[in-house]
Formats: sequence, structure tokens, C-alpha cells
Amino acid sequence: MPIYEYTCQECEAQFEKFVRSINSSVEVKCPKCGATHVKKGWSVFGTGGSDGGLGSLSTAPASSCSPGGT
Repeated sequence: MPIYEYTCQECEAQFEKFVRSINSSVEVKCPKCGATHVKKGWSVFGTGGSDGGLGSLSTAPASSCSPGGT
């Protein structure tokens, strides 16, 4: 189930919405002002875990890494 991130074009509020299907045509209303003029994008998400999988990767920018990769 995709999660979309929306930005209201009226009040500039940002919010997320779960959508059952990518092909679904759902009317999305801003939870702050009720406007339907919103801009849709994909939400960036991750999963947590202690197994060392991809979900445990940091999202810190490369410039914050120390030289030598440690």
C-alpha cells in the first residue's frame, strides 16, 4: 500500500495519506483547511530493525561522514 506525501496548494500544509492502490482515484482533502487542490509526491520511508538490513541504514548526508568511512 503506497504512502503519498501531499502539499496543500492553498495553505502549504504537508501531510501523508495511505492509498490502497496506485490506480485508485481518491479525492484528497487537506486536513488543515479542507482544500482539494493538493500536490502529490511519494513519501520516503524506512523500516527499523536490528538485523543490519537496509532498514538500518542512516539517512545522514555524506558530508556528515568522517574521512575513512568510520
